[in-house]
This record gives sequence, C-alpha cells and structure tokens, in this order.
Amino acid sequence: MARRCAVTGKGVLTGNNVSHANNKSRRRYLPNLQVASLTSDSLGRVVRLRLSTNAIRSIEHAGGLDAYLGKARSSELTGDVLRLKKQIDKATAAKVAA
Repeated sequence: MARRCAVTGKGVLTGNNVSHANNKSRRRYLPNLQVASLTSDSLGRVVRLRLSTNAIRSIEHAGGLDAYLGKARSSELTGDVLRLKKQIDKATAAKVAA
C-alpha cells in the first residue's frame, strides 16, 4: 500500500538526519495517514479512504465529503477519489432531475 494521501496526494519526503558532529545520514519523512470513514450524503453510504490529517480537516471544514469533492479540481485528485467524485456528481444530478 502506497504511503500517499488519496485526496491531497501528500507522500513520503526524504532528507538528512544531522548529528551534533554534523554527520549526515538519509531519512524518510512519512505523512500522517489515517484510515477515515466518511459518509457520502448523495450516495447514502460510508466511504473508507486513507487520508492525511490535513485532508480530513479540509473535508470537515468544507462541510463533508460531497461538498469538498464538489469544489475540488478533478486534475488534483487521484484515481479512486476521482471515480468517487464522478459517482457523487451523477447521484446529485439524478436527485436534482427527480
């Protein structure tokens, strides 16, 4: 499983551990990823995604998963979330038409 946020695309960064004697060794900075269960009002089901804590806060600030994905650019989303956005858009359009 990739260490990458499904929404923001945050991934692993690399850098150096620097000791007091100024010795340098490579290290990895891992993103703070959590498995989050988010409710989609349009789809009427719970969606589980592996998100960074920053993405979870952004989704909550926007008013939920549907609202966040409605405002998000499709070019910035990963494959699974892009598919989810299309499903939500289709379900929302069906509710408006009915």
